[in-house]
Amino acid sequence: MTDRPSDPGSEFGDGDPVVRDKRRIDPETGNLREPGEPVSSAPAGGAAPGMPGTPGAQPPRDPSDLIGPSAQEALLTEALAERTADLQRLQAEYVNYKRRVDRDREANREVVIGSVLTELLQTLDDVGRAREAGELEGAFKAVAESLERVTEKLGLVRYGEVGDTFDPRIHEALLHNYSDEVDGPTATLVMQPGYRLGERILRAARVAVSEPTEQLPAGEESGAEGDDDDNQAADKPAE
Repeated sequence: MTDRPSDPGSEFGDGDPVVRDKRRIDPETGNLREPGEPVSSAPAGGAAPGMPGTPGAQPPRDPSDLIGPSAQEALLTEALAERTADLQRLQAEYVNYKRRVDRDREANREVVIGSVLTELLQTLDDVGRAREAGELEGAFKAVAESLERVTEKLGLVRYGEVGDTFDPRIHEALLHNYSDEVDGPTATLVMQPGYRLGERILRAARVAVSEPTEQLPAGEESGAEGDDDDNQAADKPAE
């Protein structure tokens, strides 16, 4: 049976109910209990005092409480090193990603600007021819100069002058001859200027190239001399 202590201020009393064992036969020994023999009592639910879930029980201990201070410090140091390595890896990945995005953005920008400037090269050629012919005057001159300033601001560079050393990477040879007045392959006539944007060639300069006479092949040089002798003999009157 369960005894409920009476309390004037409560219907069932204060505290948890207490179970009292009033059996005449001791369940552990099987002997008959004598009157007045003390009996065991336990809180309701059969839980022993001090067990988790019962009043007065101690909370479960943290696993770190079972190790010494030096071991705890080692665990904290290891965890800190792992978190630091993770942060460093994330930061390196972000930096690489940002560099790649900036590089791709700049490359796309140059491609777009190069495409627009390539479409304007023919117009710039017309402006150049008008300037050489002395027809660049009035409002047309102002518009032409404004266009040239804008293209220069975008990075367009014009190149190709008479006397430049011939470079097949940036020049396109349309004519070729030999001359005693040059020391190496030289652009002696610029038929169409070239344009570049940064390191990118938008259009190669079209030029006439002259090479030194000593580089003339032997067969062609002899043929050229023979032609001169024939011309002199033809001009000499017959005796």
